[in-house]
Amino acid sequence: MTQRLAGKVAIITGAGSGIGRAAALLFAREGAMVVLGDKTEAVYATAEAVKAAGGTATGLVGDAGIEADVQQLVAFALAGDAPLAVAFANAGISGGLSNIFDSTPELWSEVLRVNLIGPALMIKHAGRAMADAGRGGSIVCTASVAGIRSGAGGPAYSASKAGVINLVMVSAQQLCETGVRVNAICPGLTETGMTRPVFDYAKDKGVTEKLGRLNPLRRAAQPEELANVALFLASDESSYINGQAIAVDGGLSSSHPVVRQLPGQTAV
Repeated sequence: MTQRLAGKVAIITGAGSGIGRAAALLFAREGAMVVLGDKTEAVYATAEAVKAAGGTATGLVGDAGIEADVQQLVAFALAGDAPLAVAFANAGISGGLSNIFDSTPELWSEVLRVNLIGPALMIKHAGRAMADAGRGGSIVCTASVAGIRSGAGGPAYSASKAGVINLVMVSAQQLCETGVRVNAICPGLTETGMTRPVFDYAKDKGVTEKLGRLNPLRRAAQPEELANVALFLASDESSYINGQAIAVDGGLSSSHPVVRQLPGQTAV
C-alpha cells in the first residue's frame, strides 16, 4: 500500500501530547518526515516515539504564538532536500471555563495569541514557503466545535476557534492559484493534555460514562480519531477540499445542546 505522505516534510505543532502526538505517529507511518513543535519538552518524547516506530522526526521546543519560533520550525523543515508539503497548526490552550463577565483582557489576549495568531503565523510562513516552491501543499488548523456555535467552551476559547474557521476560509482565497490548500478540523470532546482535567475529574467522581454523552455517539473521542481526519486533509486524497472546517465531534454540532449560563455563573 502506498504511503500517503511519502517523501514529504510535515510540520506539526502541539506535538507533545494528544492530537499532535497521534498525528506525528500517524503522519510518520504514512512516510512523512515530521518536524514537531511544542512549548514543553514532551515534544522530544514524541520525536523518540516516532523514531522507535521507524519514522524520521525532529522535535523543537517553542511557542506556536511567537513568530520567531514558528519561523524556526519552518526554516528547519525547509533545510533538507524533501519538500515541505504539510503544516498542521494544532497547538492550542483552553483558557478555562470562566464566563464572559469574569474573563480578563489578559486571558483573552493569551488565548487569542496561541489559538488564532498561532495558526495565522503558520499559514503566513509555511504557506508562503509552499507557494514559493510551486509544488502546492496542505495546511490543516485545529479549530473546535466551540467555534461553530455556543455551548462547547469558554468565551475566549470559542471566539478564538471561530476565528480559526474564518481564517482558513480567508487564507484559502489568499493562496488562490498556488495549489496550497487550507482547511480546519473541529474536534468535539477529545481526551488530550488540554482536556485532562475534565477526564481526571470524571474519573475521580466515577462518572466517566457521562463524558461525551451529549453527542449521538454518546462518547468522547480519542486523539487518533482526529489525527485520521487531519491525515486525510494533509494528503492528496482531499485534493479538492479547500477553505473548509470539518467537524469531528460524534455529531455534537448537529444540535449543540447547552446548559444556559446566567451572569456570575461558571459553566460545568
